[in-house]
Amino acid sequence: MINLKFFIGGLAAAAALAFQPAAAQISVDVTDESENDLVIAVPSMPTPQTAPTPAGTTEALGRQVAEVVASDLRGSGLFKPVGPGGLRAVPYPEVTAPAFDYWPTTGAAALVQGFVQANADGKLTVGCYLYDVALKSELTRQGYVVEPRDWRRAAHKCADAIYARLSGESPFFDSRIAYIAESGPKERRVKRLAIMDSDGANHRFLTNGQSTVLTPRFSPDYKQIVYLSYVENRPRIYIYDIGTGRQRVVTESANQTFAPRFSPNGQWILYSMSVNGNTDIYRVSVNGGPSQRLTNTPGIDVGGSYSPDGSRIVFESDRSGTQQLYVMNADGSDQRRISFGGGRYATPEWSPRGDLIAFTKVAGNFRVGVMTPDGGGERLLTNSWQDEAPTWSPNGRVIQFFRTSQGRGGRSNVWQVDLTGVNERRIPTPLDGSDPTWGPLLP
Repeated sequence: MINLKFFIGGLAAAAALAFQPAAAQISVDVTDESENDLVIAVPSMPTPQTAPTPAGTTEALGRQVAEVVASDLRGSGLFKPVGPGGLRAVPYPEVTAPAFDYWPTTGAAALVQGFVQANADGKLTVGCYLYDVALKSELTRQGYVVEPRDWRRAAHKCADAIYARLSGESPFFDSRIAYIAESGPKERRVKRLAIMDSDGANHRFLTNGQSTVLTPRFSPDYKQIVYLSYVENRPRIYIYDIGTGRQRVVTESANQTFAPRFSPNGQWILYSMSVNGNTDIYRVSVNGGPSQRLTNTPGIDVGGSYSPDGSRIVFESDRSGTQQLYVMNADGSDQRRISFGGGRYATPEWSPRGDLIAFTKVAGNFRVGVMTPDGGGERLLTNSWQDEAPTWSPNGRVIQFFRTSQGRGGRSNVWQVDLTGVNERRIPTPLDGSDPTWGPLLP
């Protein structure tokens, strides 16, 4: 567990440095589609005394923390980090007293400095400071006390603090992604549940591949993952406990079952099931028991996703003749269509901010787009051959999806794009990756 706290100590010089708010301080616009990213210097973080830790020396960790911070900020599409390579070393006393006359020569408008210190109890203290170079003022400071193995979390938290201060938005770097890791020939794919940090680090497999795993989704408190698995061709909905590694069956059936999802209060699992050729949306308690059917129309109703307040559900249905998006109340009442553009619509997911619904649009190729909950403002964010299954970042500003390349040997990989549609980034995975789900910020 990371101990996140506002940092007010740790350096002798810090005690005398007061927070200095200034007018017209630098900021970034998350809706700006231009390529005028804010240049921000991220030099290697010094240590008061080089000391060994189970994760490496504090000197080496200082550079690694800076590299992760720079990578996070670059991946957001809002910043153009410089460093830590190519920047001069920052002496430890300079962390709280920057050489403001030097940093403009790097072209940087903002400066991130910090330190890594080994504590007597074996933990690390990571300090993180953000400065406005032109105004020569401190914008924020944070400190994190972590186990050495969690140094990357401290780096992500530092990047989160910078992102939040400069953008005015909630952060998202210190989060994790679950997805389906795929291997083997297409006719005999092995599909395993896997989890990793938001940047692809700290990857591990959660299932062994002996049974097919599909459509994972996190619980609201991040402690569990719900997913669909086939055991002896019989679909079962499982809940996997991330802390203990234990899993349990919520419901199983001889009928085809699809796309389980937690409700925002964590009490229900929403899913789709085909009975006698008709597919409807159901819900079941996380503790199991009888299921309640929420839709009852001829056709295929699939892919339900709750609004953040749990009052409504968006889903896809072909009741009109083609796959389209519909919204209904959480009890199944007031079902109405919201998509009316050309093509087909699938895999809707409600933004955690409640303002948008992401979806896959099929019109020749597969593209990821967004619209408002009433169907207005439709925008397509990607334009590759096959992009599908969007999932939202915790702050509702970035969407992950998986992209499949063309051809018999087409590969699937996890990608992300922000709401401008300009900033795309591939997330590295050791195997092919599909159907990602982005979890909430870690506690």
